[in-house]
Amino acid sequence: MSALKNRRVKKFEAFTGLIFAFLILLLHPLFVSGIKNIKSSPRYGGIFRIKAFSDSFRVQLDPASTDSFIFVSEQIYDGLLKLDRDFNVVPSLAEYWEISPDSKKYTFYLRKGIKFHDGKELSAEDVKFTLERLLDKKTNSPYFQYFISKVEGARDFRDGKTNGVSGFKVINKYTFEISWTIPYVSGLYLLGMHFCKILPQDLVIKQGKKFFFNPKGTGPFRFDSWIRTPKLEIVGIKLKRNNSYFGGMPYLDGIEFCPLYNLNHFFNKEIDFIPVLSEKLLKSHYQILQDSSLNLIFLGMSCHISPLDSPLVRKAFGCGIDKEKILQEISDKKSTYKVENNYIPPVLPGFLPLDREKKYDLNKARQYLREAGFSDENKFPSLTLLFSLPKSKFKSKFYEALNHQLEALGIKLHLKYYRSSEKLENYDKPYLIFKEKIMDFPDPEDVIRPLFFSESLFNIFGYESAELDSLLYEAEVERSWTKRIQIFHKIEEILFSDIPAIPLFSCQKKIAMQPDVRGVEIPPLGLQYLEAEKIWFDNKGEK
Repeated sequence: MSALKNRRVKKFEAFTGLIFAFLILLLHPLFVSGIKNIKSSPRYGGIFRIKAFSDSFRVQLDPASTDSFIFVSEQIYDGLLKLDRDFNVVPSLAEYWEISPDSKKYTFYLRKGIKFHDGKELSAEDVKFTLERLLDKKTNSPYFQYFISKVEGARDFRDGKTNGVSGFKVINKYTFEISWTIPYVSGLYLLGMHFCKILPQDLVIKQGKKFFFNPKGTGPFRFDSWIRTPKLEIVGIKLKRNNSYFGGMPYLDGIEFCPLYNLNHFFNKEIDFIPVLSEKLLKSHYQILQDSSLNLIFLGMSCHISPLDSPLVRKAFGCGIDKEKILQEISDKKSTYKVENNYIPPVLPGFLPLDREKKYDLNKARQYLREAGFSDENKFPSLTLLFSLPKSKFKSKFYEALNHQLEALGIKLHLKYYRSSEKLENYDKPYLIFKEKIMDFPDPEDVIRPLFFSESLFNIFGYESAELDSLLYEAEVERSWTKRIQIFHKIEEILFSDIPAIPLFSCQKKIAMQPDVRGVEIPPLGLQYLEAEKIWFDNKGEK
């Protein structure tokens, strides 16, 4: 019986095998077609059109300027290094590098054969020139302060005592060396920042400011032309593919970047990429992306002007502002806002959220004001809430929400816009200031140094703390990451006590893309660092 059973089993297995094979042959074309529809291969061609976040275009292509668009700089120029999706420093123009045992000397070995857009080969002389240019007073770049105390000879060069920075050294055509005054832990992050893009020495010297109206970088896209109105006003920029890009030829033929593109352009498929300006975009078939969470919003205070020079007064604001309530009044579906209670983003490596939630307590806020000497007889002076231009509906809503809360404390608030931080230097009336900090590199120093270091040109709060400054210097030379985190936690404790600014929210902007756009990866520092050379159009999409 067992032999007969085995024969029947074998016949059944053979029969089912034939049926399975037949089905595979029958369904194979459908199966292959389905795979192609799910995952197409990258294609070359097409112009990628982007609506910028801002409402106006700044005709500035110098990466050393704070007015330049980071996204545009990222396409035209390259730096020695860059960051990958996990915040790791990876090679760019520098193929590799060596760090001395004392961490005070970095040696970079450039890739050979990299060409600027005019055909000239990149050399270490271009690297030296570019970094010295940041320190040159004639460049008028605020980014010099990241190097001035850290690189050997940087201060003497800036003061005109020497013709070059001794800490920037050309070893040979393809080797460049930096000598730091301290074992600078964040040096590699710094060199990957957007303002450290390498420029061609000969052209910049020869053409001066004219160079930046037709710049030549080494990036994946090169300058093509300006986008102009019928009145010839410049409102955007066109870039074209760099066919000789060392990282591989980009898929796109070019890029058009213009703040004046609108929803109708997007709905009509005339542009491919737009901030979510309407909830209609969220209800359609478009791709929706969220930007980086390293965008922080602070409410700063004029710590150098009475009465906000009093820590008691600042503490009153710290517990007298209901962040959750403000968030309810300003939120929409176009961005994702989250209440933040930390000065350093907890998403950074090692920075878990501290248990420092500031509870809204109106009675305690009033008590602090009484202790500071304010009462019905001695009323608190009116304050100005400062916003940088341009105006927006969001800013108006924020002002109205904050004004309503401060009225409960007997404080009058006025609204004012300013064009640049330089305009605040001579402002002598007490103010609150809405400050959005977009991190340039994933290190706590990039929040603390620009905003709260007493000598920072970006410190618009007028805040000074000798203890904080000392700890920041200590963090600069600390080579242990664990100990360095501990130092920055101590700095946060100081800020929690002094409250020069109130952490309000983190913000993730939402982006809509046409269905046929492929290859978009959200960089860790946000969409302004988008690697457009990886983007391509799927011809089977709806474009």
